Amino acid sequence: MTTAPLDDQNGGARDIFVFKEDISPGLKYEMQLKRVFTRTQSQYQDIDVVESCFGKTLITDGLTQSTEFDEFCYHESLVHPSLIKCAQVRPPETVFIGGGGELATAREVLRHQTVKKLIMVDLDEKVVEVSKQYLPEWGGDNVCNDPRFELVIGDAHEYIHNTEFIFDVIIMDISDPVEAGPGIALYTREFYDFASSKINPGGVFVTQAGMASAVPATVSDLDSVEDTMSFGPIVNTLGSVFDVSLGYTTNIPSFGSDWGFVMAYNTQQQSREIDASTWQTPPAEAIDSLLKTQLGDELDSLKHYDGLTHCRMFALPKPLRTYVKADKRIMTKSNPIFMYSG
Repeated sequence: MTTAPLDDQNGGARDIFVFKEDISPGLKYEMQLKRVFTRTQSQYQDIDVVESCFGKTLITDGLTQSTEFDEFCYHESLVHPSLIKCAQVRPPETVFIGGGGELATAREVLRHQTVKKLIMVDLDEKVVEVSKQYLPEWGGDNVCNDPRFELVIGDAHEYIHNTEFIFDVIIMDISDPVEAGPGIALYTREFYDFASSKINPGGVFVTQAGMASAVPATVSDLDSVEDTMSFGPIVNTLGSVFDVSLGYTTNIPSFGSDWGFVMAYNTQQQSREIDASTWQTPPAEAIDSLLKTQLGDELDSLKHYDGLTHCRMFALPKPLRTYVKADKRIMTKSNPIFMYSG
């Protein structure tokens, strides 16, 4: 976040707060800030809560994490497809969240009536505290006071390796896979392989997967455009562990791009391709029926996700499908693949 002179309507210059964020090589977001609620630090990162054209915004280490304008698009997309996929086989009762400090991912999970236990493990207690104080709409005390919810401050990688719990759904709402970032080990085949042993039969694993541009650099005719995504490798890496790995996207305006998610699961179907296709292109009414069963009266609280939106999210644009099909890379501890971070 910087202070820069901008011209006012009368042609003069005035000093105001301006937030600048790298989106991809050569592309930046720049927006005027209306208010700065807090600027603080934890032992892991800088934490800011500001107000911009996207409303209240959580920023860590200079990167937008969540905004009032569109946080529901991200969090509903991350949570509900995996839980209702699980509900096709067994009602999800036990859920794990890695990360999720804003508490909005937990908010969405707790809408599901069948959930009996939700464990959220986040490394940075300060993010949780700041979010409760300045972003209560994201979940706040409503989440923390829910008897089904348990918050653990710690390392999600370490927790998964040491817990005796077996979960119906594992949700990774973690930092992007950037170089020197704290979350890179949570995107590797080694982690996914172990996490798969912590999922009940019929369960689902889902992770946020970073930028998933509708026109990836690798399918562009411009030689000067760099490949800055990890979406394809995450699809591939989960696919090397689970029977089915499905990438899907939704647009997050405050992130400056379509955003990717990948869900993975094992199937009892003889044909993995038929199982995947059925989930990618279901009748919208079937998704709506599952949601109604799972959420009951909470269904009306959803602002983004429903049957038609599900079909749109899993119908990847042709350039993105081409990119995913051509990308054969797999992320391992010895061969990490990083997303652009400026």
